[in-house]
Amino acid sequence: MKTITNTNALEQARTLSQPSREASLNREPSVAQFWNNNRKLLEDAWAEWEIENEDNLLIPDETLLDPKLRKAINDAWENPEKEQAVADLWEEIIPGVYVAQFFDVERLAEFRNYLEDVVNSQIPRRAPYGIQLNRYGIMLDPRSEGHLAAPNFQEFYNTIMDRFMRPIARLLLGTYGYDNQTFGFSIQYNPDKDKDLHAHTDASAATLNININVPDEEFTGSQVDFHDKTTGKTVQTIFESGKAIIHRGNVPHATHPIITGQRSNLVVWLYGDRMQVPRGSTSSYGNVNNLTSESVTSENISAGERWSVPKGTKDTFAPF
Repeated sequence: MKTITNTNALEQARTLSQPSREASLNREPSVAQFWNNNRKLLEDAWAEWEIENEDNLLIPDETLLDPKLRKAINDAWENPEKEQAVADLWEEIIPGVYVAQFFDVERLAEFRNYLEDVVNSQIPRRAPYGIQLNRYGIMLDPRSEGHLAAPNFQEFYNTIMDRFMRPIARLLLGTYGYDNQTFGFSIQYNPDKDKDLHAHTDASAATLNININVPDEEFTGSQVDFHDKTTGKTVQTIFESGKAIIHRGNVPHATHPIITGQRSNLVVWLYGDRMQVPRGSTSSYGNVNNLTSESVTSENISAGERWSVPKGTKDTFAPF
C-alpha cells in the first residue's frame, strides 16, 4: 500500500501559485526556486492523488503497448539470442532512423484519458522550456523540475526506458555505454499554439518519439523531416497512431507546421553520465558534452550485455 508523509499535500499543491509562462520561458531564477522548494510537496500530492482516485484511475503498464512488440521484448529478456525478432519489427527509414508500432491502438484511448486525468488533477506541473504551456506539455523524468511524479506513472515510465527503449536502442543504434541516463517529456502540436519545431539535433544518444493520437484523432501537416547526412537527402514521415520513431540524437530533423487537428507525442531520450553522447554526435537542442574517447561499437557488445540494466545511479543533469 502506498504511503505519503503529508496527507494534506494534494490540497496544498492545488493552492500553489505556479510561475507565469513568461517567467518559465525566460528561465528566471524564481522558476527553478519554485519547483525545487515544492518538490517534496508535489511528489506527496501525486501519491495522494493516486490513492484518492484508485477506483477509477488507470494504472499504466506495459499491456498498453503493442502485443507483438511486448512478446518480442519479453522473449528477448528471457533469452537475448532471440533479439532479432525485436529488430524485425522496426523498419529503417534512413541510416539511424527506425519506425515501428509501439502502443496498442486499442488501448490508446485509455492512456489519453489517463493524461486527461493528470491535467484535471490541478497539481502544478512544468512543461518543457521553449514550448508553450499546452495541455499535454509535461516533464516525465524525476531529474526534471515539476515532473509527473505519480508513482504508478513513474513505474510505467521506467518500464518503457529500461525494458523497451534501452535494449532497442542498443540493438538498432549501438548506444551501449552512452545510455545510462534517461529524460522525457510530452508535447502536443496545435495550429494556434505549438505549430512546428525548427531543424535541430538532440542532446541524446537515442531519441524515441511516440505518437499517442487515438486512431480517429486526425490532423494535417506536422510531417517530420529526417536528413540523411550520408546522401544529403531528406525523408519525410507522418506519425501514425501509436507508432514510434527511434533515431540517433545526432540525426537532423524538423517538424512541419501543423495545419488542422492536434498531434500528441511522448518524447524520451537516453544518454550517458554527465550528458555524454557517442563521439561525433552534436546537438542544437539541449546541452551536451561530446566524449573524446572512442565510441563503443555494437560489434563489441554481446546480446546478453544489450539486454541488461545499468547498475549505476541516475545523475541530476537535465538537458532542459
